[in-house]
Amino acid sequence: MSTPTLALQAQPKHEATNAAVPLRLQIEGMTCASCATRVEKALARVPGVLEASVNLATEIADVRVTPGRADAAQLAAAVEKAGYGAHVLAEDDAAPAVAVPAWSSAGGAVVVAALLSAPLLLPMLLAPFGGHVMLDGRWQWLLATPVQFGLGARFYRAAWSALRARTGNMDLLVAIGTSAAYGLSVYELFAHGSDPAHLYFEASAVVITLVLLGKWLEARAKRQTTSAIRALQALRPERAIVRRDGRELELPMAAVVVGDEVVVRPGERIAVDGSVVEGESEVDASLVTGESLPVAVAAGAHVTGGSVNGSGPLVVRATAVGAESTLARIVRLVESAQAKKAPIQRLVDRVSAVFVPVVIGVAFITLLGWGFGDGDWQRAILDAVAVLVIACPCALGLATPTAIMAGTGAAARRGILVQDAEALELARSLDVVAFDKTGTLTEGRPSLVRVEAAAATSRADLLAWAAALQSRSEHLLARAVRDAAASESARSLSPGDLRTLPGRGVAGSVDGRALLLGNARLMREEGVDLTPLAAASAAAEREGRSVSWLADVSAAPRLLGLFAFGDAPKASAASAVRRLGDAGLRIVLVTGDNAGSARALAAQLGIGEVHADVLPADKAAVVEALKAGGRRVAMVGDGINDAPALAAADIGMAMSSGTDVAMHAAGITLMRGDPMLVADAIEISRRTVAKIRQNLFWAFAYNVVGIPLAALGLLNPVIAGAAMAASSVSVVANSLLLRRWHGASR
Repeated sequence: MSTPTLALQAQPKHEATNAAVPLRLQIEGMTCASCATRVEKALARVPGVLEASVNLATEIADVRVTPGRADAAQLAAAVEKAGYGAHVLAEDDAAPAVAVPAWSSAGGAVVVAALLSAPLLLPMLLAPFGGHVMLDGRWQWLLATPVQFGLGARFYRAAWSALRARTGNMDLLVAIGTSAAYGLSVYELFAHGSDPAHLYFEASAVVITLVLLGKWLEARAKRQTTSAIRALQALRPERAIVRRDGRELELPMAAVVVGDEVVVRPGERIAVDGSVVEGESEVDASLVTGESLPVAVAAGAHVTGGSVNGSGPLVVRATAVGAESTLARIVRLVESAQAKKAPIQRLVDRVSAVFVPVVIGVAFITLLGWGFGDGDWQRAILDAVAVLVIACPCALGLATPTAIMAGTGAAARRGILVQDAEALELARSLDVVAFDKTGTLTEGRPSLVRVEAAAATSRADLLAWAAALQSRSEHLLARAVRDAAASESARSLSPGDLRTLPGRGVAGSVDGRALLLGNARLMREEGVDLTPLAAASAAAEREGRSVSWLADVSAAPRLLGLFAFGDAPKASAASAVRRLGDAGLRIVLVTGDNAGSARALAAQLGIGEVHADVLPADKAAVVEALKAGGRRVAMVGDGINDAPALAAADIGMAMSSGTDVAMHAAGITLMRGDPMLVADAIEISRRTVAKIRQNLFWAFAYNVVGIPLAALGLLNPVIAGAAMAASSVSVVANSLLLRRWHGASR
């Protein structure tokens, strides 16, 4: 059995040790995958840094340090020494969304560069149609110079930083390539006069213009991949109406504390997590949990901050505010998932580490080859420039993180919270999905449907004794017993010497009797003969009922009676199991319930493999057995008792009602108790990894095809610049297609 809370579940296998302190830095000035690799290496060299991971798309560095050996100032200094800017994000800071360059700066620079470059490019565009218009060389020089050294100054600054750090990046390639074209044109202008046939100012100016345009479009597209984070951040109200000392005060959220009574008018967002103390209404939590329909709430109901109040006023007593609220934890979890690297990114990192030096080498060989080969050094320089310009590693650096950001964002909108990119990547290759039963595939609201008494025992006594033994338990079956006893007005008794027997039941003394209440395993261990009610038990199990036994062990163990509980399967359970099976997955039921009840539910849902009567500690062993032969296994559970199995699985999927989420309990947290979300999580994983592979294919293809063409003299530098800019934009745009995914759950 499992309980509905997730707060104490096991920590994931990949979580940082207690000895490590996590720090997050916002990095400024990165332009390509080589930059991210350089910042990563600079951070890793700081004494005391255990691990450093830099995400180009989010411009965030996640660092784990040994306490007392490295601090934020040292990390920022290391980044600045590498040629970039950095500042530390506080634990409760939201990572800034990718900034869209302001029109007055980046956008305006593109317009100015385009206006200055257009007259240089126009003759090239008109030539195929018989047009022969060419500006005087001095005018070309006047137009190209501000583009090269004014609007293109950022490339020189970044290239100089790269050279000082003895490495290379995209800016170095652009700076060398455009400078070569510009320098050759200046030489020709002053050596041979203003004859425009020997000038190449359009190559340098237009390439810079295209790169600026590409980076601006790229930033705009990257911002769309963070739309999920911005949507969640927008759910946080800035102020709340708080009732104190009989007065209603409008206060900033920073002034609201746990225990405050917050007044929520119809149509307003609920500012805090809490319980309703006054009023009735419907609450729309779709943007927080993905639940499509509003939920009716009244006094005693729990509500989540960020939800929208419907038709009636509510008064909510705050139980969590600020950084401890569910919404804040969701935002941190999604940010963490988007900032971390997927395992597939390691290939990209290895390539980017050597990419720029290799490209410079290829360009140098191209220069010498054409120069000495046919003696045309002007052509040799232009072909080398084309090699440098087309070989931008931006697309490689953006291929994985932009897909991860878009995929995790789409998942979050559907109520699927991914702990990190590794979990997202692993989910697509699962072989087995193991489900817990109660609260996962069933509603988790069992009711007592049958009471069978043994000889010389009354139903009233059975209910009274069982209710006394369960008086201090919050177990689902305990609540069902107490509810039944209350409805039948059973006498109230006080238990003594209560003891919980994990995975078996409970023991105690009631009415002078030493009693046991629990499963068949407990009865067998204590020598209780179950034969008198074996037929009744078998009939209940065939109906899919869970059975508990009550026995008197004061002297010789004696059976007193049995209790049969019913719990309906969730409405989407059968279709979820069918969908997972259609996706090629093996479905397994792992439960502590009796074999008869487990098999009945499995038959109803179409599950072919059942492991029943499994103790919580043994669930992990079942999962390990399922992993035999290299199979990848996901465990889906909803409570503390499932923690060992969640930790043992390749991916733990923790179900939650959306108001008590254990953010670090599993690789994936499902904000609603809907089994269909399991299939959705696997589907978005497969779609995301497919996008990553598509992006990497196109990123590599641009370079695998473009660099040889440029080296062979078949690409004009202007065309190479356009292709380079298009590569980055197309990769980000392809990732954005994931935003169209909505899943099948409702």
